[in-house]
Amino acid sequence: MDRRLDQARCGPTFLSHPAIAQLVLASLEYGAEAKHYRSHSWVIMPNHVHLLLTPQVSVSRLLGSLKAATAKRANLLLQRTGQPFWQDESYDHLIRNGDEFWRIQRYIETNPVTACLAVRPEDYAWSSVRSGTSVTFQSEHIGNTLRHRSPADN
Repeated sequence: MDRRLDQARCGPTFLSHPAIAQLVLASLEYGAEAKHYRSHSWVIMPNHVHLLLTPQVSVSRLLGSLKAATAKRANLLLQRTGQPFWQDESYDHLIRNGDEFWRIQRYIETNPVTACLAVRPEDYAWSSVRSGTSVTFQSEHIGNTLRHRSPADN
C-alpha cells in the first residue's frame, strides 16, 4: 500500500491543491503549538500525509481532531458535502530505537523524490525539510514516537 500511495498515482489527489495542502499544514502547525504532539517530520503528498510525531495527548484524540478539522475545511473548498475526506483506515507504528527513527524520518523526507515530485527533498513545498522544521532524534523519542500515514478518500 505504501508503495502505491507513495507513487502518488492512486486515489484522489485533493492534497495536490495548494489551498488544501496549506490548510492541512496549518492544522499540523496548530496541533504542535497546542501541544497535542511534538512534530519531527511530515510531508503532504498529493494523496496522503506522513507524520513522525511524539503524541502529548491520546493518539485517537489528536488524529480525530486533525482529521475532523481538515476534512470539514477541505470539503468546503472542494465544494463536496456529505463525503469523507480521509479514509477510515490509517497506519500507525511505534518507533523503537534511534535507527528506526532515522530510517522512518528519511523515508518521510525523501517521499516526494521517490514519487518523482521533486529532485531533492528540500525542493518539495509541502514538507518539514523545506520548511526547516525537521527534528533530529533524541533518546526520549524511543517508545513514544509514532509514524502515521493517512490516505485521502474518494
